[in-house]
Amino acid sequence: MFFQVNMKKTVAITTPSKSLIFKSFFLSLSIVLLFFLSIQRHRNHQIITYPPPTAPSSSGDLRIRPGYTSYSAYIQHQLHKTLNPRLRKIWTTRDWDRKIDVFSNFFQDLKRKKLLRNNSKALCIGARMGQEVAALKRVGVLDAVGIDLVPSPPLVMEGDFHSQPFENQTFDFEFSNVFDHALYPWKFVGEIERTLRPGGVCVLHVALTRRGDKYSANDLYSVGPLMAMFRESELVHIREVDGFGLDTELVFRKKKESAVMIKIKE
Repeated sequence: MFFQVNMKKTVAITTPSKSLIFKSFFLSLSIVLLFFLSIQRHRNHQIITYPPPTAPSSSGDLRIRPGYTSYSAYIQHQLHKTLNPRLRKIWTTRDWDRKIDVFSNFFQDLKRKKLLRNNSKALCIGARMGQEVAALKRVGVLDAVGIDLVPSPPLVMEGDFHSQPFENQTFDFEFSNVFDHALYPWKFVGEIERTLRPGGVCVLHVALTRRGDKYSANDLYSVGPLMAMFRESELVHIREVDGFGLDTELVFRKKKESAVMIKIKE
């Protein structure tokens, strides 16, 4: 549009197009709706107290952070990070290729150690946007999927790691670097062992020498508590890693003669 100025000059004033305004509006509205819908889905989730194994509780090397009045409050706190628009943009742009490269190196090393195969049915726990899943596919493990509180199709489906949405003995391989986000670590581990096939492998990246951010729900100070919680598995490999603030890689293999585990209906 044009406006006359001092009767001599005309100045062109550009305004954003209607289509751009509508696109920005609907993008913002979609993020807000996704946030509230995710909260609503979990609002009715009942809090269940799962008694921890004696060893981790008595050792003092696994400490649950206080402050959550209910399981719903814990979920909403986690969603505050997962649905943060700024973080989600970083995860899908600046961090995307870098993290896939790092995860691919980790998985290639596991393949060399015969702990991961191309025909493994794999699960990534707490996968956010799916970088771990993309890395598995890059190294040849095509049957891979992730779970997170907020889905990110096609790589990540909705799922709570305290209650995995899968049948018993579904996977050959499970990976996670979010153990510190588990409010019930013994339930987190129990669900891994329930959904792993006999002989299956679980790989965890954890922090032993540093503390997590404000979204961490527990602090781990040694491998002892994890060894006690993996009742149906044995520790077969441990090494130091540099994995986005996590310093230790633990590999557990589920015993082939392990007892049948039944998922508790909640």
